[in-house]
Amino acid sequence: MPVWAWLYRYYFRVQTSGWEHIPPQDHALFVGSHNGGLATPDLPMFAYDWYRRFGYDRPVYGLTHPKVWRVFPDLARIAAQIGSVRAEPRIAIAALNQGASVLVYPGGAQDTFRPHSQRHKIHFAGRVGYIKLALRQAVPIVPLISWGAHDTLIVLGDCYEQVKALHRAGMPWLFNTDPEVFPIYLGLPWGLAVGALPNLPLPAQIHTRVCPPIYFDRTGRAAAQDRAYVADCAALVEGQMQQALDQLINQVEPKGT
Repeated sequence: MPVWAWLYRYYFRVQTSGWEHIPPQDHALFVGSHNGGLATPDLPMFAYDWYRRFGYDRPVYGLTHPKVWRVFPDLARIAAQIGSVRAEPRIAIAALNQGASVLVYPGGAQDTFRPHSQRHKIHFAGRVGYIKLALRQAVPIVPLISWGAHDTLIVLGDCYEQVKALHRAGMPWLFNTDPEVFPIYLGLPWGLAVGALPNLPLPAQIHTRVCPPIYFDRTGRAAAQDRAYVADCAALVEGQMQQALDQLINQVEPKGT
């Protein structure tokens, strides 16, 4: 915690708001949009905020892509120290059944490596598994938004489709793992780099906000299996998050940027 505290106060100079929206007793599914490559600094900054406010007796578990655990085990061990677990449905369900809250970033690699030009967009890549989880477990969704972490790693573009074509022609994947994205970016320690490599975030200021919880009219297995209803719930969540992000940007971004 002292290391995270220093990063929070002096390196990222985090400004946060909206914590009064968190249900005081009930557990919830926290849904966020993140930035900054594999380092995703807005994620540990949220975790630090959580534990300094609620202590260690109210756990929140962050779902991390299983590929991170397989390809970058050292990074996964660091993430585990702040509550990360493998992003598998059975693990998320077990955590919620024990009364813990769960944190998920549905956009995954496509979200955290989205080009800098798309930094103002909520991007979940069409994924709706988080909605099914919330409906099945009958828990509210509490959206989290972040602004600024996209400047800790400047993603110029994504050449995944071109690299996938080379893979089909016989080029093996590094670590024998499909990366899902193949970004071109500026950042530390590589300078100009290609590929989803671990990075050291640049010292950009980060703003985070907890949004009001979203409750759904229908919950349970039947609701989670209703594709049209799931799609409507996903559109509601993404729409509210985009609106909240637009408001945050208007408040914190210098005019004319």
